[in-house]
Amino acid sequence: MTHVTSTSLISRRTMLKATGAVGAVGAVGAGTTLPASPASAADSGYAHPGLLHTTTDLARMAAKVKAGAAPYTAGYARLTANRHAQSGWTANPQATVTRGGTGQNYVILYNDIHAAYQNGLRYHVSGDSAHADTAVAILNAWSARLTALAGNADRFLAAGLYGYQFANAAELVRDHPDFELDRFKEMLSGVFAPLSDSFLVKHNDAVVSNYWTNWDLAAMACVLATGILCDDKAQVGRAVDYFKHGEGLGSIKNAIPVVYDDGLAQWLEAGRDQGHALLGVGLMGTFCEMAWNQGIDLYGYDDSRFLKGAQYVAKWSMGGEVPFTANTRAKGAVNGWSGSETVTGAAGVDPAMTRPIWAMIANHYTKRRGLSASYLTRIAAKSGPEGGGGDYGPNSGGYDQLGFGTLAFTRDRSTPSAGPSPTATPSAAASGAASAPRPQTASSASASATPASGKDLAATGSTDVLAWSATAGITAVAGGLLLLRRRDKARHGTTE
Repeated sequence: MTHVTSTSLISRRTMLKATGAVGAVGAVGAGTTLPASPASAADSGYAHPGLLHTTTDLARMAAKVKAGAAPYTAGYARLTANRHAQSGWTANPQATVTRGGTGQNYVILYNDIHAAYQNGLRYHVSGDSAHADTAVAILNAWSARLTALAGNADRFLAAGLYGYQFANAAELVRDHPDFELDRFKEMLSGVFAPLSDSFLVKHNDAVVSNYWTNWDLAAMACVLATGILCDDKAQVGRAVDYFKHGEGLGSIKNAIPVVYDDGLAQWLEAGRDQGHALLGVGLMGTFCEMAWNQGIDLYGYDDSRFLKGAQYVAKWSMGGEVPFTANTRAKGAVNGWSGSETVTGAAGVDPAMTRPIWAMIANHYTKRRGLSASYLTRIAAKSGPEGGGGDYGPNSGGYDQLGFGTLAFTRDRSTPSAGPSPTATPSAAASGAASAPRPQTASSASASATPASGKDLAATGSTDVLAWSATAGITAVAGGLLLLRRRDKARHGTTE
């Protein structure tokens, strides 16, 4: 049996401490225009553009495509072929966006966001100002009208996913003379970030482990991206500190609870299903990349724990055998219903299922850092050239990542460094020393409880499995055989 070097699983804390409301997001005003180069941001604020793409990144994409270099040209071809990347796209802004429950209309929002992002990216590669104008028109239309996010618990997913994506689209055109940047900042700070901040503190009044990893990660990405866009160091500090020390399942030691001697580390949601595990890895990679571009190295945090977790998911997603340590998480409402769920093995996979998440992660570790990451390298090659929203089906799962990693993140090998090159100054919370990990143990199996009717906090995304399956076009034979194989091993007591 593989020796486990860390048996910490998920936090045993089952009740949130009595806390006050999340502090108000810092006031946003028109600040001094920042230099474009990440290395010149210094103490004046954050580097812009500086979320998923820096000035250097954008220049590299344009130069490589102009030179006809592979695989950039194949990645760019996927962008230009996407219907969202056309300059004729017209926004359809709503005053209220609802995700979950009656009156859902969030499909409108994520389609418009991806159109803004893709047009912004296409502008930087092609130089065609019509695409920048289209992106700006979309962003301006939404900031002029949107005032609220509504729905059941899924409204927190909307805030997290679409908040970080909106911020990335805005970064691409923030210097456009027609972009209403201050108004856009106010929308993000007033509509999206407060919900994400609140979720990380109160988890919708649920016990802290009620919501799976990707819920925290979506909220974390929104808080971080909005903080950088708005030059709010306190907000960025909260997000980075949560990544390192948060109580919820999105913090790195809870999302990746077990490190094995073979260099792999168990991804918590591998025990749930493949689609949500891919979502979580993509979100954590996005979080690390945005932090890296501001001089904060989370990719390498805790002896590159994320690398080990990403390698685990990559190997497992390609049909490989992976170790798995059983874990139990508490569920329920604070001072309400309670229960637990025990997972004893990795879920079945479909090797054909993919998401545009691997190029970014593989290129960081193998090209920036010069590290060996064979499973990441293989799955990135298998998944390329990566597309974006609209290329992975019509359901929301196909829009959870901005994508186009083959174009955006392919890079030449550089001299390995111990940390990121930008010198943007993180907050004190972001740069503080790591504390010792909290001791954690796996609870014994117990019967799960069903929440009382109407408790929307229990809607932890399980119904999204159908959307993930439909979007990915799962091959029943491949996925079914792997699932049956793993179930047979479980019956015979084989550890995976």
